[in-house]
Parts: sequence; structure tokens; C-alpha cells
Amino acid sequence: MLTLIAGSGAAVWTVRRSFPQTEGVLELAGLDSTVSVLRDKFGVPQVYADSSHDLFFAQGFVQAQDRFFEMDFRRHVTSGRLTEMFGRDALETDMFVRTLGWRRVAEQELGLLSTDARSYLESFAEGVNAYLDDRQGAQISLEYAVLRPTGLDYAPEEWTPTDSLAWLKAMAWTLGGNIDDEIERSLLSTQLTRQEIESLWPTYPYSANKPIVNQGALVDGVYEQEATGPGTRLPSRPPLIVGAQSSLREAKAASSDLSGLLGAGDGLGSNAWAVSGEHTATGEPMLANDPHLGASLPSTWYQMGLHCNEVNADCPFDVSGFTFAGLPGVVIGHNADIAWGFSDLNADVQDLYLEKVVDDDRYLYDGRERRLQTRVESFAVEGEDELVEITVRESRHGPLISDVDEELDEVGNVAPVPESSDDGYAVALRWTGLTPGRTAEALFDLNKAGGWNEFRDAARQFDAPSQNLVYADTAGHIGYQASGRIPIRRTGHGDWPVPGWDPAYEWDDEFLPYDALPSVLDPDDGYVIAANQAVADHDYPYYLGNSTDYGYRAQRIRDLLQEDDSLTVKDMAAIQLDTYSELAAKATPMLRKIVLPSNYYQQGQRTLGGWDFYAAADSAGAAYFSMVWARVLDLTFSDQLPADTMPSGDSRWWAVMGQLLEEPRNSFWDDVETADEHETRDDILQLAMIEARDELTRELSRRAGDWRWGELHTLTLRNETPGSSGSLARFLLNRGDYEVGGGPSIVNATDYDPALGFEVTSVPSMRMVVPLDDLDSSSWVNLTGASGHAFHENYTDQTELWLDGASVPWAFSRGEVEAATEHELTLNPA
Repeated sequence: MLTLIAGSGAAVWTVRRSFPQTEGVLELAGLDSTVSVLRDKFGVPQVYADSSHDLFFAQGFVQAQDRFFEMDFRRHVTSGRLTEMFGRDALETDMFVRTLGWRRVAEQELGLLSTDARSYLESFAEGVNAYLDDRQGAQISLEYAVLRPTGLDYAPEEWTPTDSLAWLKAMAWTLGGNIDDEIERSLLSTQLTRQEIESLWPTYPYSANKPIVNQGALVDGVYEQEATGPGTRLPSRPPLIVGAQSSLREAKAASSDLSGLLGAGDGLGSNAWAVSGEHTATGEPMLANDPHLGASLPSTWYQMGLHCNEVNADCPFDVSGFTFAGLPGVVIGHNADIAWGFSDLNADVQDLYLEKVVDDDRYLYDGRERRLQTRVESFAVEGEDELVEITVRESRHGPLISDVDEELDEVGNVAPVPESSDDGYAVALRWTGLTPGRTAEALFDLNKAGGWNEFRDAARQFDAPSQNLVYADTAGHIGYQASGRIPIRRTGHGDWPVPGWDPAYEWDDEFLPYDALPSVLDPDDGYVIAANQAVADHDYPYYLGNSTDYGYRAQRIRDLLQEDDSLTVKDMAAIQLDTYSELAAKATPMLRKIVLPSNYYQQGQRTLGGWDFYAAADSAGAAYFSMVWARVLDLTFSDQLPADTMPSGDSRWWAVMGQLLEEPRNSFWDDVETADEHETRDDILQLAMIEARDELTRELSRRAGDWRWGELHTLTLRNETPGSSGSLARFLLNRGDYEVGGGPSIVNATDYDPALGFEVTSVPSMRMVVPLDDLDSSSWVNLTGASGHAFHENYTDQTELWLDGASVPWAFSRGEVEAATEHELTLNPA
């Protein structure tokens, strides 16, 4: 294989043989009538068909042309079958996914969908399989030749509707819970007091950062936007704090490994907002969205338009936007009447239950022994003849995720447990995403919705992940709807792992009623801003969760929007690129006052003198401040927190440090390893500034004026599949490094993990702005490109635009689409 790729002629043949045909005529069995696929210079397809069947058939065909390896990889992830492609290295991830049972849930969800929705999924699958017919290995994608020993003759299985649905489980996992926070609290309980732990999860700063919905109240179980007065907070008693640190730590590791494979970096979130016509230059609404997801190549998103030649009841689609490769329809975008965007609601929809397992198949609940449900899962491993088998166990609360790792035979044995239990605790996961739902139905209905009521009806079915849905329409309205299945707990808030043997910690049989979720149409102030902050005021009676963003991005967006009542598409796009750091504005005055021991160290400090607190890629002040920030976090917490609970630097830690900066003698400032000294805030700040100066000298330059934030804060676009880190795969599949600005909890949210360095872990994965008065004036840009084929002209052709903060025109009407067309492919029935 290496010889084949190394030769120049063979290399060109191997690389290009999977490139799609985008012009001419193809005859495909399964089509009922002619379909046109029009692509602009960026390779973005706009599909025109006479029927829903042909529309989704062609969508499946075209997505397979551009992204089938990504689709194939995703279905192996979601079905726990990566070992079949990549061998034993993928076994632990497969075991975790099979334990969760994503594909089993997806199979059940298919039966819950309407006849129409199932037909769309089936038509899509037919189109994918029409493309796969008589193709294999490198004919489909270069990755098969590069990453697999048998890649050249690999023949993929046929695509099924369940393959599409299962990816929604992966996205629900990526965006759907707080088990890491639960585990972290429990691990911290071995070293900190309850009060100290709670101080690391501060309450939301409602007085400084507004929630999403700023009006209304719950009246007789329905959220009424015109109602006033506080609700009645539901009673709860504090949860019992229990141990099981060993099993919880292993569960956290397994969860993190899976999230990493799915491209879920630190800082996941989104900016989504809509403004009413009273604040725009045209007098009509505008909507903007930029979801923050892991940086991957190809991008998480696939741009596409789906158009019925005649929109009617049998073919109701005229929609364009961003979707996932492998999923029919559009996820985020607009149709002829409405536009919508998403941001993560961060609802608490996951709970960890500590189970008293009596023996292999029994556990204690409510004073009695109960039988664990069991099933055997088998794994075929590339290069091995024998199957690997595991037994998955489930309690009434969910799968025992502490059984996942081969090293977990002694899970929970070190935890403090009652004398009546000899085997310690197992850890079960209860998660709304494991309850079959109808999210796919919601997406199809969003694509067809013609107004606010239809939009809300669609959102009613959006079960997982829980999302903030932002809305605008051509009739002049803007709105917001919270969505998703959110549990009502009988006791506590789910912040800590809870005793599974006690019925007091069960969820109610019914989820939080949809009509009780916060919602608003045409808010009084003319703004809907959903940037992962708190959803409603603290008086809202139901508990949604406390893992929300602390609102710095959201408030910054609000402040910028309120500066101008004649906003344009250009203004909205500029706000998406804002790099102002609220943390820097607060902390820098303190840093400027710190006395440093020599001119050498003062040179670093002086970069803050004229800094405007914008984290631009060419900023010396941003480079120095970010290095100081990383050192402050480490020096403050490394002596008191376990290594796997160190600060990520996200908005929660902004809130934590904001409080600590006001308390110069707080015990967290003290280095507990220096018994004879009691360090204060200024001691730690001084040491952090000294270490930051030395580190920047080593990494960048002795001349402080030469420092550039972008030299530290780099973005590498990586193919996320196992094996892609090898030198050949890196060269062929990955792109970068790119210098970028921004940072965590900044509107232009390019996150990083300060404990590991400044390499970007998550980014605005796409950006879009939609003016509802003229849809053809919309703009959009993707992180990479339409194509998943390395070296194709559309592989990363949007990356430089994304880096420069530019967007491209987003044509919607047939005339504008045709004017932008550079490639036309006609699909005829065979």
C-alpha cells in the first residue's frame, strides 16, 4: 500500500479515484424522475427533485459522494464496531458504546417515527447504497487505503435508516449531560470540604449576565411570557454524598475517551441570537448562529440545500443549511418562511447511581435483592480470528458503565460501603438519551415549518439533546423555545452520584412538561440571545441544571447588539468574531500593580499596559495574559485538587477566579506544600507572572514585543479516525497549524485546555447569518469544506475564509443558485 501511494503516478490515481462526479448525467436505479444537483465553486450541493423520495435519495447519494468514509466511521462508532476497522486499540471505546447501547436505542426509535419520516430515512439509505454499488475501498475514499491494512478491497455494508438515527445518539452524548461534573465533585470530596467544593461551582451571576428568557412565569404548569411574579421553587433535600472514587474515576476516563473520539473538545457550546426588526437596518429580523464543537477534518457540518421543484403536501421541502453527513434533512438553517439556530441548553439529563451489587447478577434496591438484566456483546477484531465477548449488566437505572474496562473487575471495592455489602459499588448511568425518542421527526418538521406554531410543534419532539432553539421568520417575528426531555427528580438535583438502593432518588415517571419549558415570542426588548447561559430567572421553579455557561459571551453579545439599532448582516458577522476578554478586563488592573523583581520580568508586564483586552492572534498582551492565566490556575489549584479535576479554564473557572481575586487571603491561594508560609493572592500572581515570562521566552522570544498570541494558540485540523496520527496519515489527511485569535468564554470561542497548552480544542464549527427580508443575502461559512476527500479542491477551501472571519454568499432562490452554479449533475432513473 505504501509503495502504491509513494509513486507519483500511483499517488495521483489513488488520491483522485474517489473524487465524485459532479457534472454530466448518471442513471440510477431507484429514482422515479430526474434530479438536478447544482454545486457552486465551494462544492456545496443544492438538490432539486419532484418528490420527497427522489429528494432524499439524491441527498444520500451526494453525501456518500463527498463524505462516505466519515459516514462509515460514524456508524462504526455508534454501533461499537470500530474494532472491525481498526483492531484492538478501539476495543475499550467499542465496549463503552455497546454498554450504553446507542444502536439498540436507535433501532427502537425507528419504530416511533411517522410513516413519512421513515420513508425519508429509507429513501436516503437507498441513495447512499446506489452510490456504494460496485465501489469498494479507495474507490470510495482515500482513508480506506491509508488507515486499514485491507483498505484497498474493503466493501462497506449497505446503509440503513438506523445508521442515520444512531448518529443522533452520538450528538446527544456530546452535548447532553454533566456526568463529568458529578464525578468531579465526588473525587474532590476526598480532599476538600463540602463548602470548598461548592465554591468551585458558583451560582449563576444573574445580576451581571442576563439569562435567555427575561420575562414570563409558570402559570398552572404552562410558561406564560406575559405573566409576572416568581414561581415556587420545587422542594428538594440535599443528596447523600457517597464514595466509590475508583469506579467513578474509571467511568470518567471511559467517558472522556469516547468524547475525544467524537471530536468533543473543551469549550463546547454555541452562540445563537435573533434580533427584531426594530434593531435592524431593514426593519426585518435577522438570525445568527455559530455552534462551538471540536475541531475536526472534515468539519462536523455539511452544507446543503433541498428543494422540491413544486412545494406541496407530497413534496413539502424548500430548505437550506447545515446537516450531518449521514443524516437526511437539514439540522440548522432556513426554509422559505423561517430560520432557526441551536445552542446547547446544558440541561442536567444524566445521573450516576451507585449500586450495591450483591453478586454477578443481583443488586439491592429498596431493601430487596433485584436481578440485573444482562446481555452478551461480541466484538470482531481486525486481524484476529476469535470474537471478544463481554456481558453488559443493567440495573433499573441503566447500564453499569463501571463494568466497561477490562481493568474494572475490582470496581468500587475501595469505596466506603455499609458492612452488609462485600463487593463495593458499581456505577449505573441514567440518561434521557437512552429513552427512545423522536428527535429525527423534529428535524424533518423543522424543515417544513411555516411559522411559530409549527416550529414549536416540531420542537416538542426534540427529545435529546436538550437544546435552545432560536427562531425568526419572514412575517417579522423572533422567538425562543427550550427543548428536550428533562427529568424531575424526587430528591436532590443530580449534582452528585446518588445511592441507587434508595427509591427517594428516583426520577418521576414523567419528564418536565414541554409547555412548562421557557418560551417567548417577540420578547419585549427585541432580542433573543442563547449562548449557553442560564435559560430563565432563578425564580423558575423547575430545575434544569447548573452546568450552564456563566453568561460572559451572552452578555457581551447583548452589549454589542445594543450599541446599534440599524444592524446589518455585516454587523452580525462582526459580532461573531469579537475577541474581547471580560476576564482580562477584570484581572489585568491587578496584574499591572504586582511588583516584579527586575526589568526583564517587567517587560512582560508592560505588554499589558496598552492592551485593549482583545485576544487577537497578533497580540502580545493576549499571549502574556493567557500564559499568566494558565500559570495562575496551576499554582492555585494543583496542590489541592486531584490531577484529573484540574481547571479547564472555561466560564465556570472565570467565575471561580473572579471570586478569588476579590478574596486575597482565600485558602485556595495558599500552597499547602509550603508548611512554613501562607501564600496570598499577590504571591501567586507574582509567581505566575514570573513563570509566564520565562515560558514565553523559551517558546516565542526574549523580546516581549515579538510575542504573538496566535503562535501559542494554534489550530490543527485532524482526521479523527484511529490511526490518523501516523506520519503518512498526518501528511495526507490533516491540515494546519493555523494561528488563531479568541479564547475560552470569548464570543469568538476558540477554546483550549490550559493544563495541556494552548492548542485549540473547539471552535465555531460554522458561522451563519440570515436576514429574513432577503434570504439570498444570507452568509455562511464552514470550518473546512464540502468534501471529505483529501486533496480535493473543496477539502479545506473554506478554511482560509473561516480564519479570516469572512463568509460566502448563501444563495437560496432558484435563480441565485443557478447564477452561482459551476457544476451541474443530472441524475436520471435507470
